[in-house]
Amino acid sequence: MTALVMAAAFLASGLTFFTGFGLGTLLLPVFALFFPLPAAVAMTAVVHFANGLFKLALTGRRAAWPVVLRFGLPAMAAAFLGAELLLWMAQGPPLHTYLLAGRPHEITILKLVMALLMAGFAGLEVSGQMEGRSLDPRWLPAGGALSGFFGGLSGHQGAFRSVFLLRTGLDKAAFVATGSAIAALVDISRLGVYFRRWSELDLRGHGALVAAAILAALAGAVLGNRLLHKATLRGIQWAVAALLLGVAGLLGSGLI
Repeated sequence: MTALVMAAAFLASGLTFFTGFGLGTLLLPVFALFFPLPAAVAMTAVVHFANGLFKLALTGRRAAWPVVLRFGLPAMAAAFLGAELLLWMAQGPPLHTYLLAGRPHEITILKLVMALLMAGFAGLEVSGQMEGRSLDPRWLPAGGALSGFFGGLSGHQGAFRSVFLLRTGLDKAAFVATGSAIAALVDISRLGVYFRRWSELDLRGHGALVAAAILAALAGAVLGNRLLHKATLRGIQWAVAALLLGVAGLLGSGLI
């Protein structure tokens, strides 16, 4: 279990350094193999927060702080609501349950809604209709609220954040740094909720596993930072779209 979690954390952190999201998206299903979903979300959040702070230390001087504040503060507030809703919905009945390779999987209304939203954003990214356009700054608070809410609810904050930030005209380094700063704000908010009800998640005795995942993620971030200059913003857009579609498929089918 530890080796699998560390490998997932390292690869996810390194491969998704440029997109501004993906660590939580790719690591959450691995934790979910061994823990209930609310516990898996909380453990993933701890790793995500530590990795985000490290990325911010590497790139923070390039962050666009006006964007961080306009996007990040609404995201913090919405993340609190999303995290509360996650714990409240933990006992909610699924729409459908099935077995795959001997493991049960559930399809829920929440997963279906998220899958549709992610697929829609992915289609918009690759359609070319937004090419050359800048995002009106008035939409940043709404984008922050959307990103933060789903960040608190399921840990999938970065997908929505990246779609909005890609339209603010930031260069590569500023994009990564700004996204890292916003992610840290969201993680602070949702971790406050998770920690308050930590005993209910039954995570005692798993600190070593989380620490190992954090170390692996930091190593992946170092690798990603070294490769940052080789990435292109158009490549980032395609990466965002591909990961959005991939996660949408997994969510909609109940696999995560």
